[in-house]
Amino acid sequence: MKLKLAAVALLPMAAVLMLNVRVQAQPPSKSIWDGIYTEEQATRGKAMYSQECASCHGGELTGGEMAPPLAGGEFLAGWDGLTVGDLFERIRISMPQNNPGSLSGQQNADILAFMFSSSKFPAGTTELPKEAGILKTIKFEVKKP
Repeated sequence: MKLKLAAVALLPMAAVLMLNVRVQAQPPSKSIWDGIYTEEQATRGKAMYSQECASCHGGELTGGEMAPPLAGGEFLAGWDGLTVGDLFERIRISMPQNNPGSLSGQQNADILAFMFSSSKFPAGTTELPKEAGILKTIKFEVKKP
């Protein structure tokens, strides 16, 4: 009887794990060139970037003594072929350096929108989502497909 109850209790957890694996296993279906953020979101992100990121990464996203650039050739080459979700997760767990993980998912998405705008990726009509699983379906491609 106890074994049956334990098995029933684990079913919801198993379902969540299977769904998580399914979301992560999906290949990217969109590209960064598909207008994945809005201009309004990039504007919010610019203000947040100035407040939280510019002191290390520079006002023009060119990097600093200890921080890499967040725009331009070196930055783009480093993320080419990965997903927007990969970049989002890196930011989420390691930034800002003096208080990692302190920004909300929305704040991180807004900052990414500003970074994409600065790198001249096109804006669209839908905001960049704040969910890493969804962002993993968007391919980061330097060259327009």
